[in-house]
Amino acid sequence: MSPSFRGLEIRPLRGLAWRFSFPVLTAAACIFLFAFGYSYFYIRSLILNDAGRDAESVTMATVSRVEVILKGVERPPAFLARRLEGTKPPLREIQRQIIDLLQTNPEIFGSAVAYEPYGYDEKSLYFAPYVCRSPYGGLAPTFLGGDDYRYFYLDWYQIPRELGRPAWSEPYLDEGGGNILMATYSVPFYTWREGERAFLGVVTADISLQWLTQAVRDLTPSQAGFSFLVSRNGVFVAHPREEYVMRQSIFSIAEEHGDGDLRRIGREMIAGGKGFVELKDYFAGERAWLYYAPLPSLGWSVGVVFPAHKLFAGVRKLAAVTLFLGGAGFVALLLVIISVTRGVTQPLVCLAGKARELAGGNLDTEVPVVSSRDEVADLARSFRDMRDSLKVYIRDLTRTTAAKERIESELKIARSIQMSFLPRRFPPFPERREFRVFAVVEPAREVGGDLYDFFLLEGGRLFFAVGDVSGKGMPAALFMAVTKTLLKDAASRCGTPEGALGNLNDRLCEDNEATMFVTIGCGVLAYETGEMTLASGGHNPPVVVAGGRASFVDNPPGILLGVQPGAAYGTARLRLRPGDLVILYSDGVTEAMNEQGEMFSEERLLATVAARAGGTPEEVAGAVLAAVRGFAGGAPQSDDITILVLRYDGPGGP
Repeated sequence: MSPSFRGLEIRPLRGLAWRFSFPVLTAAACIFLFAFGYSYFYIRSLILNDAGRDAESVTMATVSRVEVILKGVERPPAFLARRLEGTKPPLREIQRQIIDLLQTNPEIFGSAVAYEPYGYDEKSLYFAPYVCRSPYGGLAPTFLGGDDYRYFYLDWYQIPRELGRPAWSEPYLDEGGGNILMATYSVPFYTWREGERAFLGVVTADISLQWLTQAVRDLTPSQAGFSFLVSRNGVFVAHPREEYVMRQSIFSIAEEHGDGDLRRIGREMIAGGKGFVELKDYFAGERAWLYYAPLPSLGWSVGVVFPAHKLFAGVRKLAAVTLFLGGAGFVALLLVIISVTRGVTQPLVCLAGKARELAGGNLDTEVPVVSSRDEVADLARSFRDMRDSLKVYIRDLTRTTAAKERIESELKIARSIQMSFLPRRFPPFPERREFRVFAVVEPAREVGGDLYDFFLLEGGRLFFAVGDVSGKGMPAALFMAVTKTLLKDAASRCGTPEGALGNLNDRLCEDNEATMFVTIGCGVLAYETGEMTLASGGHNPPVVVAGGRASFVDNPPGILLGVQPGAAYGTARLRLRPGDLVILYSDGVTEAMNEQGEMFSEERLLATVAARAGGTPEEVAGAVLAAVRGFAGGAPQSDDITILVLRYDGPGGP
């Protein structure tokens, strides 16, 4: 009676419940991650868009406030310049008006009224009363001008003079005036000479860059990291890092870090553009975003940096909560699936134990009977059928393996016997110095149908031949053995290549019920004179190398041997000179294919032989064989390859 599951020890099958639940959990995780990722990046893009708008409004508010301050700086010198038009008030009056300007405008560090050389006094080259704020408090009046401070050559004087309108200077260190980093707003004023308006001087208002930096810092909103100012040349005018101010530019920072994006941003800033862009980590010490906009009054540009952790704090918090809830749900789903799948897979545990016994070779083990009508019952029946089939299969496999090993052994013996039919000792005739001959064959299978042979005939002659039997494998090998035996006998009887082929053809046609045939190319060399006669029975044309040039011999093709009795064969005659080569080969050389289905071709054969024209027969045969293998690459060998190379050295040899 077949056993059942009842009473058997049930051991948990490690990993089975997990393997059942893994695809479900993976799919659920992928869906969750996709939804989470889509939501995260969608919300992130929305926040980034909102952040861009907020950054624009915050930055433009900062710009507006700075502009209000700068406009307040521009008005007093413009008012004073209008009052000076066409007049030359006393020095005390000029100083009083400058002091009033500074007292009513605390954002202005200093102010000067600078006249043209000899413009105020015909005896004075310099006349530029200047009042600035003292570091100790109060106002300090002084005069600009001297050999070490020719103010009328400086930008704050020259630019408004040449442009004919008020202008802000680039930031500079005012040595000899206020002796601080400053920027100057200069307003030109004029007089009338001989009915024409003539330039008389400028009224200036200096602002301290330290004050401007503090003003920009104070106006920077809390949601931003920091703000900075760059001049028209990209030089940092205000920056939280003091070592940057007036010492670095946005372009030098970009060059130092090889940052092409920052270089492009700098060009847009000094061109008066505005935008919201992402910055590299090194600029702000972390990932950050920059909104930049121009300061129209100065021609400078202000940038407000927004750290990523402040911009995306909300979305990160939402992502953390979502990941926590998703992970908790994932763990709960995992526990439920494992619990359910273990209940389903318990009956499989016993079958797994029986399967291990079957795998261990115990084909007599009993497989439990399952009374249910589900897949487990089908599996149990399949195990029983597999056990019975394995018994039959192993018995048959044992017999088949023994037969296969016997056949492989016989094929190895057959290959060894076949190769023993062919000459394998080189050089074959060491006493003969008039010529050298070498041959090689590579069957496509264990045994093949190609053959070669060479032997001496009476009268100082050498007979040589290469043949290719139709088909492959054992039948071709047997036909090859018969052909080689009959060929030697026919050549010894007839003495000529055409006679040998005719005699061999007639004898092969007798009782050839398998209708097999063979192609043969052969020749006879009179090695004392170099005269050679070649004949072909449907074989490839031989190659002759003379004078370093390789060419095919125009040899009458002749009919295949073993097909039509009484066939006649033509000949080709040539005279060899010392150093000439003759190469016979089978179609396994020229018809060898590569992985693209291309043939090696007769042209490649000629090129290979010509490249080794001065070599020994062994070297020429090896070069051809290597070229064929290299051309074929990974493509399997489709036909037997046979190469015979004969070199004529002349009487007496080399």
